[in-house]
Amino acid sequence: MHHAPKFGFLIDMDGVLYRGTDLIPGAERFVRELRDRDIPFRFLTNNSQRTRRDVVARLVRLGLDVEEEHVFTSAMATARFLAQQKPGGTAYVIGEGGLLTALHQHGYAVVDHDPDYVVVGEGRTFNLEMVEAAVRMILGGAKLIATNMDPNCPTQNGLRPGCGAFVALLETATGVKAFSVGKPSPVMMRAARKELGLATDETTMIGDTMETDILGGVQLGFHTVLVLSGGTRAEDLPRYAYRPETVVPSLSELADLLDRTDWQPPWRPVRPRVAVPV
Repeated sequence: MHHAPKFGFLIDMDGVLYRGTDLIPGAERFVRELRDRDIPFRFLTNNSQRTRRDVVARLVRLGLDVEEEHVFTSAMATARFLAQQKPGGTAYVIGEGGLLTALHQHGYAVVDHDPDYVVVGEGRTFNLEMVEAAVRMILGGAKLIATNMDPNCPTQNGLRPGCGAFVALLETATGVKAFSVGKPSPVMMRAARKELGLATDETTMIGDTMETDILGGVQLGFHTVLVLSGGTRAEDLPRYAYRPETVVPSLSELADLLDRTDWQPPWRPVRPRVAVPV
């Protein structure tokens, strides 16, 4: 009896599933096929602003049939990483609910003096008083942790500064380099793969950003699919020293591709069949 090969997907959200408040055509069908066929998947986001539950509420409102277990954020990855590095530690946080909640769930206390870590995430609460406090803490020995290094993040009304921009300010002021946990860091990418319960070559990263999703996938040896429904255009690809394994306009065409193989991954090398002597 032969089993279908095991495989699963790590799927970026912004630019892959939706843009602003609009679902990208084909996303709903793709996710429904994964669920109907019991193919494991996780949505990966570097945005540490929202809790897992908030993310699910947003996806459900857009029309996707997903649950909390399907979401993995850089805030979750960061909290998990810190809990492994220093169980029961303390953090000064520049960020929002997603990050605060994840840290609390992993046994961390959020403090405003003498923390083990200064943790910087996505958000709009950033002010110079916090920067000054953070700079003093870092120079006093607190370790600088970034949920991610994305310089900006898309919103309905255009780009706004991302976590990476805030982190750069702290790095410049202190002369200390941050440790970043989110994509393309293997810390988050490996943790997400383990959530799927799959091996490296059974895992496919689907994303719209070369510098995070595709770079992280290439570095870890995952299969990679670049969708052109987000931030990357086909003419950008020659600039990069690495390339995605598969390029499709959107999840809609990826579903078409998988339909042709009855949802067995088309990029899996076919094992040569060994002739059995009669």
